[in-house]
Amino acid sequence: MLTPDQVQPESLRPLKRSEYDRLIALGAFEDERVELLEGVIVRMSPQEAAHSFVIRRLHKIFIERLGERGEVQSQAPIAACGDSEPEPDLAVVPPGDYRAQHPSVAWLVVEVSESSLRKDRTVKAALYAKAGVAEYWIVNLVERVVEVHTAPNETGYGARRVVEADGALTFERFPDVVVPVTQLLP
Repeated sequence: MLTPDQVQPESLRPLKRSEYDRLIALGAFEDERVELLEGVIVRMSPQEAAHSFVIRRLHKIFIERLGERGEVQSQAPIAACGDSEPEPDLAVVPPGDYRAQHPSVAWLVVEVSESSLRKDRTVKAALYAKAGVAEYWIVNLVERVVEVHTAPNETGYGARRVVEADGALTFERFPDVVVPVTQLLP
């Protein structure tokens, strides 16, 4: 496989989201867990038990507390922009009919991070901010905290705070949805 130092960066041609979707429809990635990030097909990390536990817990909490006010999706694509179609661990999107296309708006995106922490803090944070995701949480299993990113702009998030294990998370769009961090950490 080519490494970045073997070719000129301007020679690389990123894949468009529409091309990626056509490849998926043709079965190109049938047995692979991949996502499109900034024009590059990236393998997704395998999940350990703790990772899956957090996703299931969050999914249940959000379904119960949001009701019909939003759609909760786990590990499903978001049409973030023309060259990206990430599959966040959890997303809260506006209610709608998504049978023909993936949601292009997300109110909240959550990534559960252990081995993917660097990518989630850099690549994915920049991508979600650029896509206008109002709130981005990283459930940091390494440090046992949740990193909350808000105030998205073209270069990243303008605000970041860390919620410790004994704290609680409040979903800004729906302030009645409060999640004690202890309910998330295995």
